[in-house]
Amino acid sequence: MTGFCSLEGKVALVTGGSRGIGRAIALELARAGADVVVGYRSGTEEAEDVAKEAGGRAVQADVSDPEQAKALVEQAGDLDIVVNNAGLTRDGLLARMPDADWRDVIETNLSSVFYTSRAAVRGMMKKRAGSIVNVSSIVGVHGNWGQTNYGASKAGIIGFTKSLARELGSRNVRANVVAPGYVNTRLTDVLPEEAQQAMLSNTPLGRLGEPEDIAGAVRFLCSDEAAFITGEVLLVDGGLGM
Repeated sequence: MTGFCSLEGKVALVTGGSRGIGRAIALELARAGADVVVGYRSGTEEAEDVAKEAGGRAVQADVSDPEQAKALVEQAGDLDIVVNNAGLTRDGLLARMPDADWRDVIETNLSSVFYTSRAAVRGMMKKRAGSIVNVSSIVGVHGNWGQTNYGASKAGIIGFTKSLARELGSRNVRANVVAPGYVNTRLTDVLPEEAQQAMLSNTPLGRLGEPEDIAGAVRFLCSDEAAFITGEVLLVDGGLGM
């Protein structure tokens, strides 16, 4: 596989890769020529299916645990690309939000990015090459009702990535953010019809995104065509965040 945004010869780790956006990213990076490692916490069968389709392998790990994140990176091998995509929601109004719902979302969505990136950067710095792409959300930029925990975790990813980009730039390692708008996945399937309609009416392109829309943006940021882009937040949201 050659041509624009080729990832031929590169090794890529995608966390949260068993379904939804993560699945689409893993398959897109594989199409670009990368050797893909699918990281997942649950859904072994789904993860194995993605890995088989991508011609790669699946490795189970809970990346909200620092030791498991480190072990995942070690098993993945000599990484050129890390895509931190693992995430979950525990929506609810702040006044009634249990501590556990706050902690679970922060640990899974934000701490996992820290643990996985920390484990991966040393090798990238040594070879003076690498690309980290962290998946945030439009909610991390603009906020959303009932998602203080999720919004905080996704905004935290942006601040983390910008700081990381400054730290790694002198070693030619890049760090960027893709911030999806509302995408047609299991997370949006559960939203009430009126909430979905409100989203669509505020989105200039007039549709939900598809996981493949996000995957294409990630592929670009991972590639040498984006060699002079770091610390950037790319909204892939149909214009919602304008």
